[in-house]
Amino acid sequence: MKAQRIAIYARTSTVAGQSPQMQLQELTEYAERRGFQIVEEYVDRGSSGSRESRPALDRLMNDARRRKFDAVLVWKIDRFGRSLRHLVNSLAELECVGVAFISLRDNLDLTTASGRLMFGIIASMAEFERELIRERVRAGLRNATRKGKKLGRPRVVVDVERVAALRSAGASWRAISHTLGVGIGTLYNAVSEKAGGLNDPECGV
Repeated sequence: MKAQRIAIYARTSTVAGQSPQMQLQELTEYAERRGFQIVEEYVDRGSSGSRESRPALDRLMNDARRRKFDAVLVWKIDRFGRSLRHLVNSLAELECVGVAFISLRDNLDLTTASGRLMFGIIASMAEFERELIRERVRAGLRNATRKGKKLGRPRVVVDVERVAALRSAGASWRAISHTLGVGIGTLYNAVSEKAGGLNDPECGV
């Protein structure tokens, strides 16, 4: 392996009393055996695996884009990826910027041919998962349509006569919008449809 500068990433879950020390110790010992230089340790403490934002992981990805290290070393894949899709996208991004990825306990090393083969399998699983989700959504929409449910946002009904009365009283479009709780664009379109066009182009005042 050509990589020399290593970034270590560790994460503990929200379970009370968990410590990243065990992960960090094993990762440090592995890096020393391989003769790698540890550039920095990135640790998220008490973070859920599905949590959208993990400060240390976000910082690691930003540093990877700047090529501050040559490889990322983690204890297990589930410590790194928020989901299968996030894992595949993150690994693909690391590959694009020339940063390798190694998962110690999963024996996954993307610097090797077998590791790249495994990544291909993981990517295929992620695509399969996406297709399953799409099919569930489509099936749900078809089922809702069969039951007569209207899809999409409900149409906003505008009292055009009240709008006209407020305009005649000198109210601005913005004031009418606040009064009726309807967007200015929606008001303008409703009145235009009713009157066949407006001579008052100052819709935003």
